Amino acid sequence: MSRPIVGIIGNSHMISDTYLVHAGGYHSSCAISKVADCTPVIIPTDPELVGIEELMSHFDGFLFTGGRPNVHPEEYGQPETEAHGTFDRARDAITLPLIRALTERGQPYFGVCRGFQEVSVAFGGTLHPEIRDLPGRMNHRMPPDGTQEQIFELRQNVTFTEGGVFHDLMGARQVMTNTLHGQGIDRPGTRIVIDGVADDSTPEALYVRDAPGFTLSVQWHPEFNAVNDPVSTRLFTAFGDAVRDWARRGRRPILKSA
Repeated sequence: MSRPIVGIIGNSHMISDTYLVHAGGYHSSCAISKVADCTPVIIPTDPELVGIEELMSHFDGFLFTGGRPNVHPEEYGQPETEAHGTFDRARDAITLPLIRALTERGQPYFGVCRGFQEVSVAFGGTLHPEIRDLPGRMNHRMPPDGTQEQIFELRQNVTFTEGGVFHDLMGARQVMTNTLHGQGIDRPGTRIVIDGVADDSTPEALYVRDAPGFTLSVQWHPEFNAVNDPVSTRLFTAFGDAVRDWARRGRRPILKSA
């Protein structure tokens, strides 16, 4: 029996500074295949190559991944500065309208790191260009050196809203996670519910209010070691269940997005 198909948002990447590719991390594909139990397919995220409606027609769910390029500040009404880092405008052009269209249709998606930020920006939210520069905040960036295990070490505590969606899913109000991001949510977008925060108040978990489908998103990287980490396993299992439910019910007519 064929499994539901999850589109993994790809990132533009240059090999040896000469050859452009659209790539996705192994851990993302592994989490979708082995934990969510869906078929992972990497999407070349460029409006010259794919369109919103065809993506929604061909895939049952979507994973909005992390990536080194950041959402361009023009997408939330701010000027570009050096602190904002590098960008991928082609990805912006696909992911932001896709998130809005999926939300209204009730089609499941899961946002991770940059994907978490994209969900908020898609609904009018703004981002801090550099979290560690804010008073009282910790450095959420990955350690500059170290093994993969050290980079993805569980080093921050995330607290969920009492009785909230994440609390119910995890069966606990507090969990330990990794943290590998420079930017973060400043003002949440309309309909965005911040349902979990780090000890320094940085938003770490959200969902879209009154959305008819799965919209859970997190700032950390649950795809790493998702098979063995219980927090990650719960997230990807719930996402896989939502994708299977969508596939079982059949794909609905696509709503025209603004």
